[in-house]
Amino acid sequence: MLPSHGRYRYHPWPERPRYAWPGGAKLAVYLGVNLEHFAFGEGLGAELAPGGPQPDVLNHAWRDYGNRVGAWRLIELLDALGLPATVLLNSAMYDHAPQLVAAHRARGDEIAGHGRTNSERQSVLDEGPERALIAESTAAILRHEGVAPRGWLSPWIAESRVTPELLAEAGYRYTLNWCADDQPIWMETGGGRLLAIPYPQEVNDIPAVVARKDGAEQFAAMIGADFAERLEQVARDGIPQVMGIALHPYIIGQPYRLRALRGALSAIAARRDEVWITTAGGVLDHVLGLPEGSVP
Repeated sequence: MLPSHGRYRYHPWPERPRYAWPGGAKLAVYLGVNLEHFAFGEGLGAELAPGGPQPDVLNHAWRDYGNRVGAWRLIELLDALGLPATVLLNSAMYDHAPQLVAAHRARGDEIAGHGRTNSERQSVLDEGPERALIAESTAAILRHEGVAPRGWLSPWIAESRVTPELLAEAGYRYTLNWCADDQPIWMETGGGRLLAIPYPQEVNDIPAVVARKDGAEQFAAMIGADFAERLEQVARDGIPQVMGIALHPYIIGQPYRLRALRGALSAIAARRDEVWITTAGGVLDHVLGLPEGSVP
């Protein structure tokens, strides 16, 4: 037999239990807004153009645009449409751009853990240093927000073999690392269950724009098509779904991309009576209130 992670079993889609989200909705939609900070002259980072020798000024400045400009424009858009967000926060942002984190706090957005910085990858660390990374990021959020984060997205979605155990040990209740399903599913860890909430690797501006080189209108059309198809699916089979939309302000906050995004999000907001627009933490809370066995 092939090696397995052993954290969840296979569950055929047609056999899933039918349950509903609040208000009887069958489709939950949340926005994952990534607030990330990067080291200058070293470490990892998405690239607009192939990076040269360090310091790579072009790519560093391109990424920093998101925190200086793009994220603020995205907040204006979310405010105009009345949309909440789950903020996936590098804890280094508290030192780099505290006013930006405060603006999301003032909106009432959920703050979830996203490591210290996206200049590093936790999967290459030994267990002790990885535990320290999670602890440092968690403590910073608790100190500034007054409550500990309940959800985690690893920088670069990179896990070691013990990451789920370390997250459960640190008090996390859900992870966004596993994009294996269109529903939340329970994962087994040595420290108890951890809810895997779908976080998209398709409707996500990094793989779409940076990797596949999709244009702004193409990415917006992807969001619209994903939403429309899911609405048809849940109406047809009654199986509840979660649709995540992953956004990075240095990408989506560029004016021409933001303009295209506005159209896509406006179409979703216009259907708020039919769907549940929420946060990843909201999905967790609802799942915790469902009868045992509703979620595989």
